[in-house]
Amino acid sequence: MRLTTKGRYAVTAMLDLALQEGKRPVTLQDIAANQEISLSYLEQLFARLRAAGLVKGMRGPGGGYRLARDMDKISIAAVIGAVDETADMTRCGGEANCLDGEKCLTHELWMELSEKIYEFLNAITLGELVRRPEVIAVAERQEAVRKGLLSGKLKTVIVEADAVGQGLK
Repeated sequence: MRLTTKGRYAVTAMLDLALQEGKRPVTLQDIAANQEISLSYLEQLFARLRAAGLVKGMRGPGGGYRLARDMDKISIAAVIGAVDETADMTRCGGEANCLDGEKCLTHELWMELSEKIYEFLNAITLGELVRRPEVIAVAERQEAVRKGLLSGKLKTVIVEADAVGQGLK
């Protein structure tokens, strides 16, 4: 499975929305700026998220989006599914026609892996992610950047320190 940009951006945008839950409605412009995601792409994603009942839009001045349900009741699998993504590892899309219209030798292996990935993503909620220390740290850094407290080299140093602290460098 290679989760596409659509699925990754949907999860990122929903997590950004969850982090701001309880405040004013969040505009797509805010999410686009925070997460460096195209506004037009977010509009497409949020149309699907709204149709799936995961977000609700508020019109007018002070409008924006809110979660339609409690963040502890929205699984990552639901977010990914809402934008028409799957956790399918098979080459055939689960149709069992991988090799000349029949199952290939490894079809069942990839189907089992797909099920495990779905179970994993279905067991994680936005609420759980919001409470993770590493998510909180990134959100705080993004807030500081947004408020103009961090920029340029200092921002780079902090990002690199985050990477070192998380064993990424």
